[in-house]
Amino acid sequence: MILSKGYGSAVFGVDAQIITIEVNIVDGTKFHLSGLPDNAVKESQHRIESVFKYFNYRMPRRKVVVNMAPADIRKEGSAYDLPIALGVLKSSGQINADDMEKYVIMGELALDGTLRPIKGALPIAIETRKKGFKGFILPKENANEAAIVNDLDIIGVENLMEAKEFLDGERKIEPVDYDTRDHFYDNLDKYEADFSNVQGQENIKRALEIAAAGGHNAIMIGPPGAGKTMLAKRLPSILPPLSLHEALETTKIHSVAGRLGGNAQLVTQRPFRSPHHTISDVALVGGGGVPQPGEISLAHNGILFLDELPEFKRTVLEVLRQPLEERKVTISRARMSVEFPTNFMLIASMNPCPCGYYNHPEKECVCGSGQVQRYINKVSGPLLDRIDLHVEVTPVSFDQMTQDRKSESSQEIRERVIKAREIQQERFKGKGIHSNAMMESQMVKEVCQINDGGKILLKKAMERLGLSARAYDRILKVSRTIADLAGSEDIRIEHLAEAIQYRSLDREGWAG
Repeated sequence: MILSKGYGSAVFGVDAQIITIEVNIVDGTKFHLSGLPDNAVKESQHRIESVFKYFNYRMPRRKVVVNMAPADIRKEGSAYDLPIALGVLKSSGQINADDMEKYVIMGELALDGTLRPIKGALPIAIETRKKGFKGFILPKENANEAAIVNDLDIIGVENLMEAKEFLDGERKIEPVDYDTRDHFYDNLDKYEADFSNVQGQENIKRALEIAAAGGHNAIMIGPPGAGKTMLAKRLPSILPPLSLHEALETTKIHSVAGRLGGNAQLVTQRPFRSPHHTISDVALVGGGGVPQPGEISLAHNGILFLDELPEFKRTVLEVLRQPLEERKVTISRARMSVEFPTNFMLIASMNPCPCGYYNHPEKECVCGSGQVQRYINKVSGPLLDRIDLHVEVTPVSFDQMTQDRKSESSQEIRERVIKAREIQQERFKGKGIHSNAMMESQMVKEVCQINDGGKILLKKAMERLGLSARAYDRILKVSRTIADLAGSEDIRIEHLAEAIQYRSLDREGWAG
């Protein structure tokens, strides 16, 4: 009997850490796992015994000691089945596997020896290359995902026997060849929904164009059936395309959460996450024993759409405030603290009142006195302060719906958005931010200079609407974006006036 050594990996946050898996067979009985394994890891003994019997291998009738180092880090999940099984076979002399230490190995075993997909294949592959391993042996379903990482042999196997034969030199398995750049550029502009299908709603399209151009948060208020959800779903099609770095960052988060699905590849389109209003605060922000990313992290580099905003629990909405400002969320546990990125655009929609028909041009609102204001007040002032654009959506008339005039396509709008973003990238070069919405207060003072006429207009708006200092900053940011879309170096009065009109929920007596 020999001491065998192999390598697996544990994922914490969006980063991985290499785990050394040592197996030794000594005098005694039973199977012993050390190194803080959870129940799923401890149960690997029963799966491994079944697989050995299926392939006519024997489980040693002596004491099998498996140590997973570093021993002070919690090991979770069933993905350690494959490296433990290979370690036991090597330690008991049933296989040679001389090259086992050159590879990181991960995979969950079914009872017939086939491998089930794992979570976090991409961050594990990144760490594997960083630590200088030759390759990564993992389930075939995860191979494309891991192959995003260049200069690393990605060996996709379907069962334990294939992995054993590869390590013993009995089977040649070609590393998965995946051209990240080709796949990225081929799938960059593929969107199912397009603004050309939307008749009317020109003012809402304009507001969403401004939101996309500056990375601003927006809320749409209007009656049922006015098109709020339809418009929100088309917003990703006018956002600037993901950069390769953003695509890798986004794919990494979805990999950790196990959201990439079978034969997963690089995420090439901006995420659009639309959680139901019954979601818990932990599901939204992230959490768990070993913290997993929540919806706000899955929306990183994309859009978080909250439909029927007042129906969300108050506590759920309040936990959004800090991530919206800091663009990251830190989840702390007794043994660890992990950080997930949360750089997303918040797009929300809501009815103006419980019945949905307040201010409707044709239907009468049946809500009693004060009900409308109470409904609006379900969304706290501090959260509304963090939303730059408040847009009132009115129903489309029959004439607008049936007109033959072709609406502007997403591609045409997107070209203007990209030009505005290029202006911002040049403006903020070397400052660590990429859009007007990310400016801090000091930078707003430097970048968003307004003339005397603009100051008078803004002062009147502040007094009349009772705006906070945060709302003041956001009006300036939005007006800077409007000026960028117009190709103007200066913020003119018309830019400022348009930005002010997007603060409708700040108006005193908005709901009567």
